[in-house]
Amino acid sequence: MSKPLVPSRTLLSTFSRCLKYDHPQSIPLRSRQISSICTSAASRSQQSCIKPARQGAKPFSTSSSRLYKTVEEQKSRYRSGPFSWKAGILFLSSGAGLIFYFRYEKARMERKRVAEATKGVGRPKVGGPFQLIDQTGKPFTDQDMKGKYSLVYFGFSHCPDICPEELDKMAQMIDLVSTSPSRTPSTPSLLPIFITCDPARDTPAVLDEYLSEFHSAIIGLTGTWEQIKDICKKYRVYFSTPEGVKQGQDYLVDHSIYFYLMDPEGDFVEAIGRQHSPEQAARIILGHVGDWKK
Repeated sequence: MSKPLVPSRTLLSTFSRCLKYDHPQSIPLRSRQISSICTSAASRSQQSCIKPARQGAKPFSTSSSRLYKTVEEQKSRYRSGPFSWKAGILFLSSGAGLIFYFRYEKARMERKRVAEATKGVGRPKVGGPFQLIDQTGKPFTDQDMKGKYSLVYFGFSHCPDICPEELDKMAQMIDLVSTSPSRTPSTPSLLPIFITCDPARDTPAVLDEYLSEFHSAIIGLTGTWEQIKDICKKYRVYFSTPEGVKQGQDYLVDHSIYFYLMDPEGDFVEAIGRQHSPEQAARIILGHVGDWKK
């Protein structure tokens, strides 16, 4: 703020002399001179105090940019609180991702526990070396199963109901696993195998015709009575045929009803029973296949 303008002593003394010698005609002139001097002095004082405004600056602004928030902006922030809709979406997305991850890890650890439990010390080993022939008459051994996941089923071609139902399910499982979008080029393939419990009637030609009605990928295996008995023992499969059966007489074979899932190293992974639907069985297989070498 500028200082008040004070007339000089010379000006005051001149004005006093005019009054003293009684020259009334000179009073207005002197007054006008005093007023003009005060006005010009005040104008110069104001011009020296006011700096020229920069281009783009607001009038009466004391700073080039506002570095603080107004009261309305502060109130608006406190009204919405520390969380916004963006923060809420991020929070919910992170929570859903964590839930999905922990559920996946829980299922993976459960599959790993089941697979490891079958290899535990003191438990009977499922599977082992064998030599049989397939439906084309070519030799087939346990070494042909290495490098792939194998789905092994024991049955016989003259079964009236259970074996056809299970082979239909096996065909669906093959298609679901082979067409799964989770498969990658490095994923081990699935090898479906049907081993007969009735070698006397299930010759390679019979198996070839029988299995062609279900799925072309199924490999049928047969052999001698001793060979079939040996592999059923190694896979812990129960089967029995009636005694005293004459040649050409029809009969049924009682046997276990399970799918045996074997890993690429030939070790037993898990048994899939009749209680599993094709979709459930395919998920079990894909879960173990996806966990391979993780």
